[in-house]
Parts: sequence; structure tokens; C-alpha cells
Amino acid sequence: MRIKNKIALALVVVLVSVATNAQKTVFKKDEFKQWAQTPPMGWNSWDCYGSTVEEHEVKANADYMVKNLKKSGWEYIVVDIRWFVENDKAGGYNQKDPRYVMDQYGRYLPALNRFPSAKDGQGFKPLSDYIHSKGLKFGIHIMRGIPKKAVQEKLPIKGANGITADQIYTTALQCEWLKDNYTILADKPGAQEYYDSLFELYAQWGVDFIKIDDLSRPYHEAEINLIRKAIDKCGRKIVLSTSPGETPISAAAHVGSHANMWRMVDDVWDTWPHVTHLMDVAQKWYPHIAPGTWPDCDMIPLGRISLRGERGEDRMSRLTKDEQYTLMTFFNIFKSPLFFGGDMPSNDAFTLSLLTNKEVLKMHRESTDVKQLFQKDGKVAVTSKNPKDGSIYLALFNLSDKKTENVTVSLSDLGIKNADVTNLWTGKKTGSVSNEISASLAAHSSVLYKLKAKK
Repeated sequence: MRIKNKIALALVVVLVSVATNAQKTVFKKDEFKQWAQTPPMGWNSWDCYGSTVEEHEVKANADYMVKNLKKSGWEYIVVDIRWFVENDKAGGYNQKDPRYVMDQYGRYLPALNRFPSAKDGQGFKPLSDYIHSKGLKFGIHIMRGIPKKAVQEKLPIKGANGITADQIYTTALQCEWLKDNYTILADKPGAQEYYDSLFELYAQWGVDFIKIDDLSRPYHEAEINLIRKAIDKCGRKIVLSTSPGETPISAAAHVGSHANMWRMVDDVWDTWPHVTHLMDVAQKWYPHIAPGTWPDCDMIPLGRISLRGERGEDRMSRLTKDEQYTLMTFFNIFKSPLFFGGDMPSNDAFTLSLLTNKEVLKMHRESTDVKQLFQKDGKVAVTSKNPKDGSIYLALFNLSDKKTENVTVSLSDLGIKNADVTNLWTGKKTGSVSNEISASLAAHSSVLYKLKAKK
């Protein structure tokens, strides 16, 4: 018996040692880029449920992803904003009398009336376990800063030797559209410890992805530095998404060395001007598309959105089919992260087809050297290459409102003279071309080609 007890004790010591060492893992500089070598793909609850999503809805979307999308590379399930408020509302935010849920260290916890599995202090761990059991990854949204409630109650910061929340905040640069949090003074003792405590908790929950809001416009470099350090110290590979846009191009070097993805614009909804504005702003970001660090076009506002969303009534996307092809063509050739915003179980066959085209997703995953050839008078051409099979991709767009346009590209601009052409969305081979390639496109429509050079 003594021998067995000694063996059992030794095993406990080993397990504790392993767990402790795992917690102490510190990732090297820029190692985070390895965690998103291809653009992340997943679902986010914002477009369909706003700040009111509930656990059963998250699980239903996860179940749908496993059945219909996982084999195509979709893997993240992300719970968006204000999961810690018991009495939030659709069509905006309840800022009159919100009931926050948080722990003794000023860290928000899931509202039990919306996420019942978080009982007994378990937080998001049970929901995360459910997502992971499906072979998927779990993400959450937070606002930058420290909760006003934590400041008002002078709650202690974990690991900060008695420093309390009221010692590390400022009312300057508070978020203009949601007043839950105050700005953290990055140079104050306790500031880094607060973010460290957040990511220690999120790592315990099994979080794989975090979207942090009100970071990019204006650009909060000091808090982004705190966040990067906290993630790298937490011992878990957590992909970082900064939000919303417009991220300033002057911050490109900094954001590319601190985040895996960053928003170029504010929220993209299901109206044509949102699409054209996105494509306009994206022009300056082409040189910054790189493995591990991705300019982000925002969520995909297709399918059934605004069941209890922030904007508009419960509806299927208002974009026409041509406009939906245009949006998905641009998101894919630009290599944006792909986060579907609609309620996936409500998808129709057409919407699902936009998310599962093998050749389009292969381009999204494998292509390099993405560049815009031109954007003028409503005509746009974007190209990229596949170094694995030598394919050249070409997307042509007619952004004009009223008329059919011929959009033409010289093959010399693609570095070839002759090519066989395939329409990626339909799979139809459209024949061979020499010298130039041209498409007659109706207003708001597009085409996506794969070209194979001929000798």
C-alpha cells in the first residue's frame, strides 16, 4: 500500500508540475503569427443576435458548422458583445440599468440567465468544452479597458499587490458608443496585471480567439501593447482580432506586429454602399496582407441576420444575389478573415453554396501576391497567384449602379500571353484567351476566374 501511495503521490507531483509549467509558457516575439497562417474562418453572433445571444443559439450554430462547414475549413464559434449583461436588448444596448456579472477581481463573467452552463463559477469553460468536443474553436468578444463597476467598487486587481481598479483608469478616450468600461492607463502599476488576469481567466476557459472592441478607431497603441504581452504570457494560443475600423494606415506596422487581424472599416451591413466603401478603403491595405496578419473586411452580412440584431428587423440579407457574389468574391480574393454573421441554421441552399465552394476557398487559403490592378470609374480588377499549382486568379467587378460594363485586363499585366480560363464559382471552363481577358458585367456584379498559362 505504501508503494502504491508513493506512486500515486509521484503522479500527482508530476501532473501538478506539468500543469504549472504549461501555465508558465511564454510565447516568443511574433510567434502569434503562426496561429493564423491562413485567414481565420468562423461564425460570429453579432449580425444575427447583437448583444443578446444565448447559449442554446451558440450551440445550434456550432452544430450546424460541424455538419455543413467544418470540412470546408470553418472552425471558430465566437460569442460577441456583452455576454456578461443579464438584461441587454436588441436594437442597441441597455445602458440605462445594465446588470453586469463579474468576479471579485473586476473580470466579467457570463450571465447565467443566458449561459446556464457557467454556473458554479465555471465561466465559459463548459461551453468551450462543448465547442472543442465538436472539433471547433471557441472565441469571445470584449471591450478594451476596465469596467466602470470595478472602478466604482475599487475592486482589487489579481496579482497586483493590493492595487485596485480605481488606481489604473482614466475617463479620457472612453468609448463613445458603449460606456461599460474606462480606459486603462498603461503606464500605471497594475495595468499589465489587469490584462494578465483577464487572459489567465480566458486561457482557463479554453478561449482560442478574442475580438477586442474600441481598439482601432482611435488607435489605442498602449492598450494593444498590454494585450499582446498578456496573450503571450497566458500559455494559450489565442488569436487576436482588433475592432472596429477604420484602423489608421499609419499604424500598419504596429498592428501587424501585435494582432492577427484588424478591421479596415466600421460594421459592414447588407447594403451596397457598405460593400463599395469597404473596397475603396481596402486599396491601401493590399501590401499588408501576410500570413498570420490579415486586414479584416468585417463579418459577412449574409443569410438570416438581425433576429435580435443591432440594426434593422429580422430578415434575409438585403443584398441581391449578384451583390452577394461580389461581396464573397472580394472577401476571398483579398484573403480577409471569413466570419459569417447570419444565423447558420437558417441558411438556404444559395447562402450555403457561397461558403463551401472548394475552388474559391482553395484560392482564399493558398493564394499569395494579392494586388489590385485598377479601381476606376466603377471598374475594379484584383489578382493573386497560387504558388502551389501556378494558377493565376483574377476578380473583375462592376461597381456602377445602372449599366452593364465591359471590364478588361491585359494578360501582360498578369505576366502571361495566353491562358485557359475557368469560372471559379460555376466551375465552367470558358475557353482560351490571348492578349487580354474581358467580361461584360451587369451593375453590381462580378466574375472570378482561374487562369492557367499556356506556352
